[in-house]
Amino acid sequence: MRQKIVAGNWKCNTTLQEGIELAKAVDAIVAKEGAKDVVVVLGTPFTHITKVVETVDSKRIGVAAQNCAAEAKGAFTGEVSADMVKSTGASYVILGHSERREYYGETSEILNKKVALALANGLTPIFCCGEALNIREAGTHNEYVTKQLAETIFNLSSEDFKKIVIAYEPIWAIGTGVTASSEQAQDMHANIRAAITAKFGVEIAEGTSILYGGSCNAKNAKELFANKDVDGGLIGGASLKAEDFIHIINGF
Repeated sequence: MRQKIVAGNWKCNTTLQEGIELAKAVDAIVAKEGAKDVVVVLGTPFTHITKVVETVDSKRIGVAAQNCAAEAKGAFTGEVSADMVKSTGASYVILGHSERREYYGETSEILNKKVALALANGLTPIFCCGEALNIREAGTHNEYVTKQLAETIFNLSSEDFKKIVIAYEPIWAIGTGVTASSEQAQDMHANIRAAITAKFGVEIAEGTSILYGGSCNAKNAKELFANKDVDGGLIGGASLKAEDFIHIINGF
């Protein structure tokens, strides 16, 4: 049975002190209420990772970096390599987020390198894919997302692919307050799972967790998570308030 996962992506938010307090609050509520066999992940800024790892109970909560470098080491000022991320105690890394693709020019070639380095250092990539509004309106969203996957993680061996978590982000729904309908989310997740089946077979496809990542919140999580192929969420703004985040976790 594939894992149910709810991962918070704090993005460029919270000071170190604020992040520690948020992590404490999430950890305390998860400890008290439980998470119904849901894997909980906090995707923090680089500056926070070590302290958040120390703050939360690793049996209840995993910690993710929001990115890693496409190079192992060297003269790349400001970059943080996959082995540096691993050394902090993080166990996940978010890769290919639409904001990284759009604002920082991350290409499939760059993402291939990042995924390979993450896997080589024992990190679990949460790999993002998704379409902009013009692609959705043109009706080519299924083909577009399948092509994104074909150019990146479909290059992996079956053994490495099994270590990947996928997050579908309808870019038109990120931070806009607009959410894909339950039917739209299910349709795309089913499309992704069908593409995985075609490439790697049914067993691997049925074992791959696919998260929804577009303005999922405490009000719509239950409906979204009820879909057969939606295995959790990659949560942005709603992960910055512990009570909201817990309500999403409890959407299963």
